[in-house]
Amino acid sequence: MFPAARRALRERARRADAADLRATLEAPEQNRLLAALPRAEHRRLLSALEPVTLAAGDVLHEAGAPIRHVYFPVDCVVCLLTEVDGPQTVATGLVGREGMVGMPLAMGVGASVARAVVQIAGTALRMSAARFSTEFQRGLPLQQLLYRHAQVELNLARQTAACIASHRFEQRLACWLLMIGDRAASQEMLLTQGHLAADLNVRRVSVTSACVALRSLGLIGYSRGRLSILDRKGLESVACHCYRPIDPADAARRPGGMAQQAQAHAPGRARAGATQVHRAPLGKDD
Repeated sequence: MFPAARRALRERARRADAADLRATLEAPEQNRLLAALPRAEHRRLLSALEPVTLAAGDVLHEAGAPIRHVYFPVDCVVCLLTEVDGPQTVATGLVGREGMVGMPLAMGVGASVARAVVQIAGTALRMSAARFSTEFQRGLPLQQLLYRHAQVELNLARQTAACIASHRFEQRLACWLLMIGDRAASQEMLLTQGHLAADLNVRRVSVTSACVALRSLGLIGYSRGRLSILDRKGLESVACHCYRPIDPADAARRPGGMAQQAQAHAPGRARAGATQVHRAPLGKDD
């Protein structure tokens, strides 16, 4: 009798936890791409969405493998990695609460073009590829939002490629940390130097040196895999002009938003209100 009672209590607790998680994730502001949908379409999609908890390092898609689910991040961040030489990869994209992981399906491609790895642990809403394809064909607002988001992802990949070729690693790292913080909606991140080195395709010593330099300026804090952005304006002044603080979902809702933002951050323009930080230069990345 007692084992049965314990099982019943555990099952009740499990259902309560699942209900609490779903109630949290169903708030329309949690994923901004979903929040931009008309309310009726948003509610219809919720019936096909499953809340999941993702751990750092979880692989959602392998490059070249079939996409079985799409993910709408809530408070996690997913890194898109492209192969450059055998097993080596380099980060060419980030997806957080502003978008969706599994964009090739919206383009009619059933396989992933990049390896999608969870960078910052958290929660997401997941939908099967089959149901997503049905809903995508059914809803024009969803199509429009995802096409715009696909353009944002393409722009980010192009900018990342140019950034790797043109900017010092200290600038690249500052830019990358800001982008992760934007998508995680947090200034504190569980982020190891090893993961940063792998994502940015440099040796770990380069990440260590850059983190030491940024910490010595009071821009970031770092201890045992926990990284904090302490001075956001200062970090923006160190970052290269590849950094775009605008939220991609906001750009999708406001026509011309990306163009205006790109003009505001064109090379040679100073950021309004940015703190000028004197820093010791680092060498080129490895």
